[in-house]
Amino acid sequence: MKLVFILDPMDQLKTAKDSSLAIMREAAGRGHSLFVSLQHDLFLRAGTAKIKAKPCTVSEQAYLLGEAQEYLPADFDAILMRKDPPFDNEYLYSTYLLEIAVNQGAKVYNNPSAMRNWNEKLSISRFIDLAPASLVTADQDLLRDFLREQQDIVVKPLDGMGGSSVFRLTLNDPNLGVILETITDFGRRTIMAQRYLPEIALGDKRIIVIDGEPLPYALARIPKAGETRGNLAAGGTGVAQALSARDLDIAQAVAKVLQQEGLFFVGLDVIGDYLTEINVTSPTGMVEIAQQTDCQPASVFMDALERQ
Repeated sequence: MKLVFILDPMDQLKTAKDSSLAIMREAAGRGHSLFVSLQHDLFLRAGTAKIKAKPCTVSEQAYLLGEAQEYLPADFDAILMRKDPPFDNEYLYSTYLLEIAVNQGAKVYNNPSAMRNWNEKLSISRFIDLAPASLVTADQDLLRDFLREQQDIVVKPLDGMGGSSVFRLTLNDPNLGVILETITDFGRRTIMAQRYLPEIALGDKRIIVIDGEPLPYALARIPKAGETRGNLAAGGTGVAQALSARDLDIAQAVAKVLQQEGLFFVGLDVIGDYLTEINVTSPTGMVEIAQQTDCQPASVFMDALERQ
């Protein structure tokens, strides 16, 4: 197959830990041809979607890029959108361009219209029975009411990643006012608040779902001392563990819906017994699971992609 990966600049990727590179190495080992593009290599000329892409060779510790050429997206057997958030206007425009490419014959994973429609925070509202008590608003009075009701909450932006700008708030927090002012931009930015789950101490579990099937292991991201965020980007430690019965129930309830929506590769975040996020842009965790278990997520991914 001829595959193009839309990535952040490759010199910004962590070679030893990046899930995109793990997939690329697996694909290369199977004899597939690899190409790399950046977000703004997508463009539209006279109504036709185009993409600039560079041929890429990868090894365990290095990569080599060739000269960029212009292609029709349909020239590739698959386009894998793996650009990291934030899901800003530029990301939104990319989904529009990719949707045009799909209408012109390209195969894009994940489905660009589904990525646009499934905000990684708001999407848990589709599975409200699986999620903790939540509130989405820009209204500081409503947030204070929610805090009084729940006593202990976390607040986070709707477009963040890696635990950025996630705050835990209690009623006696001396910085409550300034945190709410800052995170809502004085009531001009909509955010999510969720009941704080003390089970975060045991890890924020990343469950990887590939083509409607969850992997048998989750990556529990355990907060470092003094932290309430388990994200690896925030200093958390990743520990692979077998899915619990509840983890599997949550994953199976969500997975088939994701598959029907064209969401091929998704990371579910579960704390304790609750679904807290649905990551559809560039989920990670493959390398750590492969290193700590007998499961090889990149191989599972490529098996599923080849079936497609």
